[in-house]
Amino acid sequence: MNSLNAISPIDGRYRSKCEPLAAYFSEGALIRYRVRVEVEYFIALAECLCRNGRTELGAVAGKAGQLRDIYRHFSDDDAMRIKEIEKVTNHDVKAVEYFLKERFDAMGLEALKEFIHFGLTSQDINNTSVPLSMKECAGEVLVPAYKRVLSLLDEKAAEWKDIPMLAHTHGQPASPTTLGKEWGVFAYRLRRQLEELERLPFTAKFGGATGNFNAHLAAYPEVDWREFGNDFVANHLGLERQWLTTQIENYDMMAAWFDACKRINVVLTDLCRDVWSYISMEYFKQRIKAGEVGSSAMPHKVNPIDFENAEGNFGVANALLEHLSHKLPISRLQRDLTDSTVSRNIGVPVAHTLIALASLEKGLGKLILNEAALERDLENNWAVVAEAIQTILRSVGYPSPYEALKHLTRTNEKVTAETIAAFVDGLDIQPDVKARIKAITPHNYIGYTL
Repeated sequence: MNSLNAISPIDGRYRSKCEPLAAYFSEGALIRYRVRVEVEYFIALAECLCRNGRTELGAVAGKAGQLRDIYRHFSDDDAMRIKEIEKVTNHDVKAVEYFLKERFDAMGLEALKEFIHFGLTSQDINNTSVPLSMKECAGEVLVPAYKRVLSLLDEKAAEWKDIPMLAHTHGQPASPTTLGKEWGVFAYRLRRQLEELERLPFTAKFGGATGNFNAHLAAYPEVDWREFGNDFVANHLGLERQWLTTQIENYDMMAAWFDACKRINVVLTDLCRDVWSYISMEYFKQRIKAGEVGSSAMPHKVNPIDFENAEGNFGVANALLEHLSHKLPISRLQRDLTDSTVSRNIGVPVAHTLIALASLEKGLGKLILNEAALERDLENNWAVVAEAIQTILRSVGYPSPYEALKHLTRTNEKVTAETIAAFVDGLDIQPDVKARIKAITPHNYIGYTL
């Protein structure tokens, strides 16, 4: 297969933007994570049972590094071997168990191989492998990508904090602000939501066929298996074990993670739309490369395609994140299989999010500030200082100031600096108040910046 034959744009047109995700969400990656969990479980189980009288398992301690090399150096050939076994077993996790038994034979551990997958159901492996892959992808790929955009927003907010800009509420001219402050709003929102995302724990199910450690307890009633499970999941996998589950994990925290990503993507969709509007208002121009085409028919156009591409991919990502967060926590009785096929798609919304972030980062890097356009709009909208004037007049006890400014701004076809000056000259107020009002312009009536 090459990119021209791919059904999904993730593996086709946009493969280069989401290539890192193959290490976490591909079929090969899932198999590798399963092998990792099985190996770590075998090592932890051997340590536990050795302390409880099964001294022959003490040999495992000296081979722990060699065992871990099975997943540390896991190859495509290893994955293909497991897929070959699966053709016979018709069960993906059982194929991993049989693969490891082959490796144990080669390592001289054949006498201990029945402790591979001991007492477990396949979901003990899947429901630790998947959150582990999510956690590592979040820490190594997704969150750093979000933070690169955050860094750009912080940089632009600081750079433009003193540049006045006409605000628009309901699409109409409104009290001025600064360009930097408006970028700061998005940086603030993104930072808060990222903090929420990073606070969420990655949890896992580990407790046997229906979550009660039935088989473990039957074989070794003297062992505290719940404590063992807590320790294994926390200290071998770096996850948090769910205390009570059915055969599958509860998916509630995973759903919370999907929803947190969705909120971040909504914030960034809002940013894309605002920047798109600022470009249409000529507040920004865009850098172009020699040879680039904006329109196949109109040579003059430079389209804001990066922001449009980002918005579209955030939308696809959020549609899938919504389904995942709604579907996965629902399972009939102690389990049905709907979560299995759905959870295989977790990498898809992450991929569309990465594509969107790459486009957004690229678009932000191409923006060129057009201060002349911002100054033009401020100068053409002197009516926006009416808020300041009527508020100052209220503060000095002038009668009905709102109504007076309403009459001024609505009876004049265009309010200018001269219109405002004439109005202020006609007010019966103290000279110092008049001077304070006359000092206000659309260019300096900006309140706090950052």
